[in-house]
Amino acid sequence: MVTDNTGWRDSDSDGTRAIMSHQGFKSRVSMEEQDLYDIKNEAAEFYRVNRVPEEIERALNELFFHKPEDVHGYLANHFTNLCAPPRISRLKGREVYDARGQLAIEAEVFCIVCNQEKSVSSAAISSHFGPKETSLDWKAKCEERADHVITAAHWINEPLNNMLKGQNPCDQSDVDHILSNFFMARYLEEKDIQNRAKEEESLSPSETDVVLSSPLPAQTKDKKSVDKGKKSNTAEKSFPPAEPPEPVLPGSLAIGSVSLAVAKTGAKTQGIPLYKYVAALKKIEVPTQFHIPVSLVTLLSCGKTSPGKLSLLEEVILIPKSGQRVKQIVTMTLELQKEMMRIVNASTKAGATQAVLCDSGVLAVNYERPEQPLDLITEACTNVGLSLGTEIHLAVHCAASELMDYSKGKYEIATGVLKSPDELVDLYQTLISKYPVVVALIDPFRREDIDQWEKLSNAIGNSCSLLSDITYKSKAPPLPGVRGHILKHIHETTISDLICITSEHQGSVLMGTTYSEPCSDDSLSDIAVGLGLDYVKLGGLRSAETMTKFNRLISIEEELAQQGILVCEEKHPPPLFTKKPQRQSATAESAPSDTAC
Repeated sequence: MVTDNTGWRDSDSDGTRAIMSHQGFKSRVSMEEQDLYDIKNEAAEFYRVNRVPEEIERALNELFFHKPEDVHGYLANHFTNLCAPPRISRLKGREVYDARGQLAIEAEVFCIVCNQEKSVSSAAISSHFGPKETSLDWKAKCEERADHVITAAHWINEPLNNMLKGQNPCDQSDVDHILSNFFMARYLEEKDIQNRAKEEESLSPSETDVVLSSPLPAQTKDKKSVDKGKKSNTAEKSFPPAEPPEPVLPGSLAIGSVSLAVAKTGAKTQGIPLYKYVAALKKIEVPTQFHIPVSLVTLLSCGKTSPGKLSLLEEVILIPKSGQRVKQIVTMTLELQKEMMRIVNASTKAGATQAVLCDSGVLAVNYERPEQPLDLITEACTNVGLSLGTEIHLAVHCAASELMDYSKGKYEIATGVLKSPDELVDLYQTLISKYPVVVALIDPFRREDIDQWEKLSNAIGNSCSLLSDITYKSKAPPLPGVRGHILKHIHETTISDLICITSEHQGSVLMGTTYSEPCSDDSLSDIAVGLGLDYVKLGGLRSAETMTKFNRLISIEEELAQQGILVCEEKHPPPLFTKKPQRQSATAESAPSDTAC
């Protein structure tokens, strides 16, 4: 046996190394076992905190009890219901084209759903632009529209995207509050810029030089100022000047589009239709009964863009008898429109253009007098067996503010035919007495002609209601004699704004875009039902985008009938809007974005 100098034998050294190696192996095994033990404990605690064993046991018990055909689908649904509520992950604003090939904005909402980002909904609302001007003006409007849309896309993709990231899409009030505050901040910035520009302009050297080089004697200057003031006061009494147009801030389309897209996302998240979601927002909880608003249908147009000389009748609107299903109204109106077209074609001379069908689905007729379109409808109703004044009534949208010739202080109701505000009162009075089937006039005057609103209401108020458009003037003093209000969902109007305005202004009509302002989103039908309105005007029946809204309204009506929660509200005889006419108050108007409650 070999030994070393220390006296250890080789066999002793080998044994020691073997013992040490075994102890190291045992140590490594123990560490791995300890790590595994710790992981198991962490997992058990994680599962316990998140109630995973209980939920799995519950799912398996219910699975065995129900014995579904699709086992894994049942389990997937079970655990989907336990998922965390979606949160907005990002917004996307994109430029799209409407039915006329004009630029529009669409807002898309993405959420984190089941740990994955998904596109949940998108929405687009109408703008105020419409080709009502000359071709040159229209080109300028197209450029202005492009600026609005580009700005709106920027707002959605950057500041609004950052502000709404992480928000609960079901918190509509909070989301709309953020949107309204953002808009107000931009509005005040723009107003401040304009004010500073005016100040700089007023202090320009050229103007200062003129003032200093040719000063007037104090007495002469004061006298001239007084005389000028007297003249202006006299002019104001005889002809009130136009109210300044409500400013439309570039990018404002982003606010309404995002608000609607978030509302649609909230409805999808809760698994309910948009109309029930809106109703729950208005009444805190989903109502147990719903009614369908009466559908007002645009029959024809004799406005500024129609081929004839007549401009006063921007829209002649059919008001069907209450209690009819939407499908019945559509069928009846289509039959009436076909007969109207037949009469027009039969009376048209060769080579003459008597009527054109607008791309909005409205018949634009070549007439010179306001009696002619009403006579056409009367004849068509007689031919198809419809009883005017019983089965249907009519409303006339005058859009009088667009007809004012300010150089003459008169309304140009037809080419070369001018009427003073008082003369227009007489015209309406004569028209209503001759055609009692007309039970509503929409915007028969400018807002400034307060005396004429009151005179007309006193004269025809017992048989015909006066309605005013409050889209831009929801906080303005009420006009005397007005029984109902027209409201459009455009620009910075949020869903919360619509709820607030329609709650404050009972007798509101949610008007879809006018025939010159297209919008393909069918959400307007859901909104009208959810708000519980009595009337909704969706447009004409010869347009694909309008028929999309009518089809949605028909679908909602059928759904409510199947669920047994559809009720028919009895409407009163004319005047249709039985609310007591309003008297003018001294309430001051406020900023454009003050529609939120």
